[in-house]
Amino acid sequence: MKNFDVIVIGGGLGGLTAGAKLAREGKKVLLIEQHTVPGGCATTFKRKGFLVEAGLHEMDGLDPQDPKMEIFRELGVFDHVQFIEVPELYRFTHGRTDIVIPAKSEEAIKVLVRQFPDEEKGIRKYFRTIMAIRSEANRLPVEKWKLRLQMPLFPLLYPHLSVATNKTSALLFPLFPLLHPDMLFGEYSTIGGFVERIIRDEELKMILLANFGYYHDDPYSLSLIYYSMAQASYYSGGGHFIKGGSQELSNYLAGYIKSHGGTIMLGTLVTKILTAEGKAMGVLCRKTRGHQGDEQKLFADTIVANAAIPNVEAMLPEKERALLQKKTAGFKPSCCVLNLYLGFKREVSALGNRAYVTFVYNEQERTLKDIVATLHGDFTQRGFTFVDYSQIDSGLSPKGKSFGSLCTIDYLSDWEGLDEEAYRAKKELVAQTFIKKLEKLIPGISEEIEYYELGTAKTVQRYTLNPGGSIYGYAQLPEQSGILHRPSNSSPVKNLYFASAWANPGGGFTGAILSGWFCAREILRK
Repeated sequence: MKNFDVIVIGGGLGGLTAGAKLAREGKKVLLIEQHTVPGGCATTFKRKGFLVEAGLHEMDGLDPQDPKMEIFRELGVFDHVQFIEVPELYRFTHGRTDIVIPAKSEEAIKVLVRQFPDEEKGIRKYFRTIMAIRSEANRLPVEKWKLRLQMPLFPLLYPHLSVATNKTSALLFPLFPLLHPDMLFGEYSTIGGFVERIIRDEELKMILLANFGYYHDDPYSLSLIYYSMAQASYYSGGGHFIKGGSQELSNYLAGYIKSHGGTIMLGTLVTKILTAEGKAMGVLCRKTRGHQGDEQKLFADTIVANAAIPNVEAMLPEKERALLQKKTAGFKPSCCVLNLYLGFKREVSALGNRAYVTFVYNEQERTLKDIVATLHGDFTQRGFTFVDYSQIDSGLSPKGKSFGSLCTIDYLSDWEGLDEEAYRAKKELVAQTFIKKLEKLIPGISEEIEYYELGTAKTVQRYTLNPGGSIYGYAQLPEQSGILHRPSNSSPVKNLYFASAWANPGGGFTGAILSGWFCAREILRK
């Protein structure tokens, strides 16, 4: 017995976007979320008078080339959610260098060329390439079959994207490198490899790629295409914060689903995906809080999984599970992020801090490769990012006070094998370690801390159910990135679709939103 047209498993931004689009098109949508609020990583929570932003530093783009513009306009987001442009892309400080990178590409080029005049050619090539890759990627067809039809002419249609695919273009079109001398092939398919090719100065490499942790934990295995699409989006449209926190966007999308005839079930966990004759046709779910009662069966024509793909595999019957695992075998998950949430007695900007986002690396790290190595070492050696929300009208703190967030790359392995007492003790030790680091950056700031709380990979796994706390889904390696490599929005199991960071196009707020949109369009097309 069919209850709904579409059941969405999970209320992260991918599931919310897919659900909103499908509800708008007249589908009867049920969205089931295991947490007590929708949003996944796009949530806020209250602590001692502060509104704690769980994940959002800044959202890229919102310029004419940004595909989110179409999505937000169609769903009425701009009429109900306020986006505040942040003042710069980031500040980089490293002991030897302290530089602020503007959010617009031409201004950033001027600043960088002034600092590194001997590297002007490489700087301009870096910006020219990432901007061109973004432009070409936005022209790619969403459907795989259309893209495959274009493959014989791919290097001519998308010359800069050919930088980051493989050597096929060069082999099929031997004159192509002569026609496009800026193009690089194969071995430069990662952003780290690309920058190594065009930049000599080690300090400049670190500055250009200071925020690589927004996408992955290693620039030398980070897809040049994925990096370029996101980074060029920042340089085109700047970064934006959602006033009142990312929960505002999540709440709006959930409300949109309900206002268009849909249903939201919070505090409810999907335990199984029901199938018949190889087709997904329903779910088994139960309450996660209070009186749980019996498991409930609900049925629909279409199932959308906003849940992590490894979790979806565990929900499926054996036959369908094997079918999906055949497609995802060998895929590597991403890293996680550790967050130290900080509530301050007054505005941090009054202490002389001059940037919204600051990337701080250790002075002994002389190369980009040194930075990557320290991320797998002790927390005392890891660099960090500090977000000072007092630089904008964030809506996160009481008047006269301010909120900040300090983060670094994290792994579940850093927290495994600890009992509860040892886990709490290590959390406190790590929190104090980074407070000391922050004090060195902004003298006097430790005396202004009114509240602090540490969220680890274990915390992320607990609240989002992402295995290992992998917030970006599958890592954005070249072989796991892009429409031809990453799990598509339609699964090998009939009537089962994906809308999450684990599927096309990938992680981050923008990646999850686009995944939900692509998923909904695929369902509507079929």
